[in-house]
Amino acid sequence: MHLSRKNITGLCAILGGLILFSGDMLLYFNPTSTNVLENISGISEQRLKWGGITALFASWFYLLGLVHLYDALKPAPVLLRNLVILSFGAILISYGVVHAAYISIGASARIALEYNLDLLELTALSRDINQTLRMFVYPIFAICSILFIYLVWTGKSLYTRWIILFYPLIPFLLEGLFNNYLSGTVWLIVMGGYLNLILVLFFSASTIQLWNRNTAPE
Repeated sequence: MHLSRKNITGLCAILGGLILFSGDMLLYFNPTSTNVLENISGISEQRLKWGGITALFASWFYLLGLVHLYDALKPAPVLLRNLVILSFGAILISYGVVHAAYISIGASARIALEYNLDLLELTALSRDINQTLRMFVYPIFAICSILFIYLVWTGKSLYTRWIILFYPLIPFLLEGLFNNYLSGTVWLIVMGGYLNLILVLFFSASTIQLWNRNTAPE
């Protein structure tokens, strides 16, 4: 079986998402508790370290997904295609940065537990920095979404229109629904790794749709 560049890079992006999802679970999965902050305060130093390190490896694989996306958007006007690639790249880089920032939250939480200090107070600054980092990404995500959906809807890509259902904007908007209806361990797994799972979903759908496609759909 011949694997084209877009097949290989699509699989790499999926792997990046699964690696960072495993990092999420290393940081705060606990089968007996759904309190993320308390969970991360009780993990071992090794879990904290490796949970953070996953951000580095995942970012490398995620960025290979840009090649996959570039190939998918080859029929698009050069300026619009490059804007999508640059904005999507900024988003993927932010995934690694935001995830790595959880190391400071975890370290602060561990200190709070060890010295019997207030958990919320001691982690407040780290959590605030993490949220601030996310705020820079939202306008980029909005621009990327508008351009991507426009290019797909107008046939300026190798995608058919149904890929829009799997584009990260749709599951991102549905996050509150899942948050309200899931519970227990399932909630912790899904919501704890939600942002990575929606990228795994997108790149999986994209890779499947583009596996043997070399021309834009009619």
